[in-house]
This record gives sequence, structure tokens and C-alpha cells, in this order.
Amino acid sequence: MPETMTATRNHRLRAVQPRRTTPGWWRDACGLVAGGSLLVVVALWVQNRGVQLLSTGPAGLLTTTGRLTGLLAADLLLVQVVLMARIPFVERSYGQDELARRHRLVGFTSFNLMVAHIVLIALGYAASDRKGVVREVWDLVWTYPGMLLATAGTAALVMVVVTSVRLARARLRYESWHLLHLYAYLGVGLALPHQLWTGADFLASPAATVYWWGAYIAAAGSVVVFRAGLPLWRTLWHRPVVSAVVPEAAGVISVHISGRRLRRLPLRAGQFFVWRFLDGPGWTRGHPYSLSAAPSPDGLRITVKDLGDGSRRIAELRPGTRVALEGPYGRLTADSRTRPKVTMLASGIGVTPLRALLEELPYAPGEATLVYRAGREADFLFRAELAALAARRGVRIFYVPGHRVIGRESWMPHRAAALSDEEGLLQLVPDLRDHDVFVCGPDAWIDAAVAAAHGAGVPAAQVHVERFGW
Repeated sequence: MPETMTATRNHRLRAVQPRRTTPGWWRDACGLVAGGSLLVVVALWVQNRGVQLLSTGPAGLLTTTGRLTGLLAADLLLVQVVLMARIPFVERSYGQDELARRHRLVGFTSFNLMVAHIVLIALGYAASDRKGVVREVWDLVWTYPGMLLATAGTAALVMVVVTSVRLARARLRYESWHLLHLYAYLGVGLALPHQLWTGADFLASPAATVYWWGAYIAAAGSVVVFRAGLPLWRTLWHRPVVSAVVPEAAGVISVHISGRRLRRLPLRAGQFFVWRFLDGPGWTRGHPYSLSAAPSPDGLRITVKDLGDGSRRIAELRPGTRVALEGPYGRLTADSRTRPKVTMLASGIGVTPLRALLEELPYAPGEATLVYRAGREADFLFRAELAALAARRGVRIFYVPGHRVIGRESWMPHRAAALSDEEGLLQLVPDLRDHDVFVCGPDAWIDAAVAAAHGAGVPAAQVHVERFGW
């Protein structure tokens, strides 16, 4: 099996400053607020005779149901915007991978309700006016105030949804997908005039008017403050610049960032920023990269593998290049910890946040283990740094090279195919169920590693994952 590096036992744990963690109830509170907003919408619909109209015939049934689906779609669309507004306490409560999953679920649900709204309203109005559906839709678009804008907004949202389907996303570069995804904000903005000018449920009562204006202002404000204002302020205040670009291996480079008072960033090892390097055309494209070393007063470090145009361009950066920061994000940090012992499972470039965590986490010699997978010996990064951690802090490190097992989804190399994934883990870490397990790597590999950890008896609360794929 893989190489093991042991360490001396005379290490004294460095002092770790206590940090305030996010209360667990915040996560529940966020869910209650989102669910409560849907109840408010239904209550406002009921108040505006929504239930009574169900029994007024086919036209009334279709129209009032269309109103309800439209209201729910609008509310979920605003929830979707807030979910990805990078609100700090929301992001820390869920983590970016969980927020992205909920964002997709809420987004597709909102879209389906919006389609139902369009169909039901068209059918209801056509039945009421005794017109054909096509003619009714034409009249709605061209004669009702705000409907042309709403149609354009719907087209923008359709484009966002289509490009968010996994098959479509796989064919797009991250930068292209991210640019197209910004059209969701345009879709929300274009829908607002239609809702205020022709949506009776938005203006049916003072309570409805206050709720909907408040919801739109809250969603827009969260985007302006946390997606634009806070990153801009941090960039201007800390003045980050590239201080060095260092090759680590074939196609892998580390970028060192210096700046003013970086120690004041609310930053933990294991987190990531969205980085924009102000080196010319294309600087607006953000790239999410984790820190590959624990943050220090001297600066930050990221390590990037050449996976496309954006990462290849980073290798050409020059010292002195200014940097725009958005973050920090992620909850793959010490705050997730529940046990004194930790095991890190890393694959490929996924070692970067785990290497930073090994540097920052408090643990006694022998209480931390790194299991590091790569296709070839040459692909292992930070060997010298990991050796120093092993010698200084007593980290147990297992390098696991080789191609993956053929014929099953596995975290192990093919030469260990005789073992089950659980057996492979337990051979390396027999007391794994007493550890916190941090996992980072490609999505399929993460799934296999997490399944192996659960199969080895590790409770779900002790397995910590954050997926950085888009």
C-alpha cells in the first residue's frame, strides 16, 4: 500500500485564537423565513378571494390558480436570488455547495411554476374572453402594461434555466456559464413592472403592497450589499496584489497575494475566494480558488491547476498585478469539527484546502491523517511542505498513487481493487469512526470517498465536504 511518513512526538500545539462560529439555529431560521414567505403569499392570495374564485367556473378556476402559481413563482425567484447573494451568515450556515444545491432546486421549482402561471392565465383569460389561446396570448403581450418587459424577462430566465441543465453546463466554459447566469437578475428586474402594473395580488391591499415591495427591496439590497458592495470595499481597503507566481509541478502554479492588513479578513483555512486579476481584458471573469496555505499576516496563497483558458492565464500573471477579492466563502473549516482526531481525504488539486487546514487545525501528534490520491507520483503537490508538517506536527500522511479501480466507483487505485473501499480506508485509519473526515476532490471521487467513510462507520455529522464545481 502507499508510503507512510511518521513524525516526532515532541510537538507542542501552537495557540489557536478562539473564533466565533455561526449558531446552528441560524440554518433553521433561514429555512423558516423562506417557508414563511410562501405561507404569506398563499395568505395574501386567499385574502384576495383566491379560494372563492375556484368555484366560479372553468375560467375562474384557471385564472385564480394561475395567479397563485405566479405569486409562488415570484416569491421563490426572490428566495433564489437571496440564496446566492453571498450573505455571510447564510453562507456560513449552509456552505456554498449546499446553497448551490438549494438554489438549483428552488430555481427549477420557480421556473416550473412560472410556466404553469403563463399557461393557466392564458387559458383562463381565453375562456373568459371566448378567444383562442394564441390570440389571447398575443393580446396579453401587446396590450397589457408591462407585458412586453415581462416577456423579455421570461426569455432571459428560460436561457438561464436551459444553460443550468447539467448536460448544457458540461458544454460551457465556467466563464461563459457565469456570464449567462447573470441574466437571471435581468429577468427578475423586467418582471417587476408587469407585477406592479397588472398584478392585482400585488396591489390588492396595503399588506400585499408592503410585502412585495419589501421582498423585492430585500432581494435587491442583498445583491447590492453582499455581491457588489462588500467585495468592492474589501478590495479597496486591503489593496491585494500578486507578489509572486511560483511553479509547483507541470501545469500547476501557486499565486502569492500580499496586501494591507489582510489579517483583518474574516478568513479561515479551508475557505475560498472568487478572484479577479486586473491584468487586462477579461478581468471581470471570477475564478473560485481555495487557499492552499493557512492565512498569515504576510499574505495569502492559492494553487491553481491548468484546466482551461482562465487557469492557464493565471500562470502568466506578473508581480504587482492588482487583485479584486470576493469572499471568503465556504464552511470546510475548523468550525465544522466535532472530534479531536481528523482524517483528510484529498484527490488531485483538492489537496489545497486540506493542506491549509492541516496547518491551522489544533491536534496532537498522531491525531491527524492525510490520505492523498493522485494518478501518478509526479502529480503529488507540496511534498516538502507535507513532510515538514509530518515532522513538526506529527501528521500521518499516506500517498496513494495509481489509476482508479476499473469497473466500480472507487476512491482507491486499481492495484487495491481486491479490497472494498471501506476496507481500504480502515487499513489506513483503523479508528476512522472516531475522526472528523474532511473530503475534497473531483465530484465523482468525493462521492466514492464519502460512501466509503459512511460504510466504515463514520456518522454523517462527522463527514465534511464542500464541492467547488459549478
